[in-house]
Amino acid sequence: MTMSAMLWWPAVTLLGFLLFTGLVVALGASSTARYEFERNGARQPQRSGAAAYGAHPAGSRAGRRAPGAAEAQEQPQAVDVAVRPVPAPTAGGTGWWLIDETGQALAGPFADRVDADWAALADELPAVPVHGSRGADGAVALRPSPEERAWLAELGDQLDRIPAEWDGLLTDTDPLTTLLVEVAAALVEAGLPLDGSPEGASAGGVSLMPEPTEWGVLVSWRTHDRLGLHQARGGAASATVQHSMNAAIAEILMNLGFVVEPLGGTGASLVTALR
Repeated sequence: MTMSAMLWWPAVTLLGFLLFTGLVVALGASSTARYEFERNGARQPQRSGAAAYGAHPAGSRAGRRAPGAAEAQEQPQAVDVAVRPVPAPTAGGTGWWLIDETGQALAGPFADRVDADWAALADELPAVPVHGSRGADGAVALRPSPEERAWLAELGDQLDRIPAEWDGLLTDTDPLTTLLVEVAAALVEAGLPLDGSPEGASAGGVSLMPEPTEWGVLVSWRTHDRLGLHQARGGAASATVQHSMNAAIAEILMNLGFVVEPLGGTGASLVTALR
């Protein structure tokens, strides 16, 4: 091989290497530029959106609402729950009224006491609810409510069970009669029926007997005839129930404000007054 050929091939090889390297560098630069362009283009809408809503993209779901939209939707519900229309006082009509300390009607009539109580609370009225009729002078004449009439009928049915021992003692003016009614009402309100039945057989309940010498009401529990009279569960079971119920009744009456004294070892109690 001649000297010129020996010099030619290395030169060609070097030139080819330089051209290939330049091509790789050019392609790399082009890809980098295109990547930077696309990345910047993708970021721009996000930044614009974040600026438009004034929120981080993570909060964009809430941000898509117009400011105050949530409050505008929730506010009517809060108002509906917190405020009810308060009827202005009207002449006549029997119902529930809100009256001030002088007995004058401030609002009403309402269909029931719940509405009256709610109106007093919502409007912060210094008033109490009563049932009655409003006169021309603005004062409310009290009348028994339907609930009160139903309660009085129920209490009357229970008082009909009082034993015959009371027949010669009950009068409209006798304080012992008043005490008897108070004790009976408290027991029935507590869910304890009075003993007695028209048929003579006892289904159990609270026995109220007069104690004229001590001026009081003798209170004790009577079990159902099946347990007490016929000893269906044995004498021990009957005695246990009797003792437990007598103690419970005495505690209930004391908690409701009555003066209660134990009566010997019978387990019965004597109620002498209402504090």
